Amino acid sequence: MRTWAVLLFSLAASVTAARAADTPRRPNVVLVLVDDLGWSDLGCFGGPTATENIDRLAAEGIRFHRFYVNAPICSPSRVALTTGQYPQRWRITSYLDDRQNNTARGMAQWLDPAAPVLARELHRAGYATGHFGKWHMGGQRDVGDAPPITAYGFDRSLTNFEGLGPRVLPLLDARDGTPPRRHDIGSAGLGQGPIRWARRADVTAAFVTEALAFIDTAVRDHAPFYLNLWPDDVHSPYFPGDMPPATDKRTRYRAVLREMDRALGVLFDRLRGDPALQNDTLVLLCSDNGHDDGAGSSDPLRGGKTWLYEGGVRSPLIAWGPGVVAAAAAGRSDDETVFCSLDLNRSLYAITGTPLPADVTLDGEDVSAALTGRDGPGRRAPIFWRRPPDRPGKGGVDNPDLAACDGRWKYYVNFPGDSAQLYDLDADPAETKNLVASEPEVAARLGRAVEAWNAALPPDAGVPKR
Repeated sequence: MRTWAVLLFSLAASVTAARAADTPRRPNVVLVLVDDLGWSDLGCFGGPTATENIDRLAAEGIRFHRFYVNAPICSPSRVALTTGQYPQRWRITSYLDDRQNNTARGMAQWLDPAAPVLARELHRAGYATGHFGKWHMGGQRDVGDAPPITAYGFDRSLTNFEGLGPRVLPLLDARDGTPPRRHDIGSAGLGQGPIRWARRADVTAAFVTEALAFIDTAVRDHAPFYLNLWPDDVHSPYFPGDMPPATDKRTRYRAVLREMDRALGVLFDRLRGDPALQNDTLVLLCSDNGHDDGAGSSDPLRGGKTWLYEGGVRSPLIAWGPGVVAAAAAGRSDDETVFCSLDLNRSLYAITGTPLPADVTLDGEDVSAALTGRDGPGRRAPIFWRRPPDRPGKGGVDNPDLAACDGRWKYYVNFPGDSAQLYDLDADPAETKNLVASEPEVAARLGRAVEAWNAALPPDAGVPKR
């Protein structure tokens, strides 16, 4: 009898282990999307500012140097990351403004709730979902009838003046004896959720506090969680709490970057300090687009925010997760794997074991092996861009109308197919030597590809009528 009991116990344990092995792992995911952070601003990416909490995250995780966002400006970049589809599909190709300007640029007023949204699919799969920070995919300026953030699959939210639902709005304190000035761009008059006010320097900390409360609730409920923490730092206006606003723009920017790093450090310490969270949480940190002129930096890359050149669309990316990222990859700097926000979205379905949305084709590829340090391939298809319709360039320099990146090659062209440029990013990351004449076959191939991609998508006001 004793022998049979031992055998039955062993058999039951084996069956339980087999079932556990067959059950997809469901790690928590924290996606930190910084606003207007330049490619080389962080200390761990060679920047001059000590961002010790983010730098520690990078030292314990992986830094990706060839990660791209899918637009050089906020709203479409966020749409791509949220939906896993090119933002042109949803007619959001520049920042969402007031109704009149959105219409004049051939854009939607907000992201259609029918779009595929990663958070919604995770929610259906049993995840707790929260969004804390900037939204900017509808519900700003005079657009008060946009869907609230919870309409896209989030259980809880707190945003700023670029979305609807509960909001924390900034007070700009000049510290010159005058009362703090409200900075809400019309949001306070839209209703659609409770509003509280905080010093501009304290807004990111408010988002972190709400995120921590959300995590505590998910832990109590034994639910895996998906968390967007999208501060509106390091976007202007720059009102750091530790220096007078009269200081020059770049100095104020770097002070805001340090303050944001300290606020994020509270979240990182919470995750790191709890063994269960540390071993079962993936943190991803990147920027929505390149740096703002005169503030951040994307050295040695060309361009910045609003530009299709590398400095506008290449973003720092850090992946951290001691129990999710391969241990051998800790501290690695990946200079070769090329992928984009579309692929980040698609990979999170794989990492969390979540079914893809039904009857939808995502534009991203599964690069989860590379993302978690397991030496998988990067994106195989080219990445395409169309410039924002209201950003033709400045200072006598054209912002190219279309761009494509295929591994080492970056191609640009203007409508209707002129002023082509081709750069070898391996040899020339600053994009100084146009190789169209010496590499005509590569230029022709990418030219055909990006033209076909653009022709298949809804046009905006920047696309000539065909």
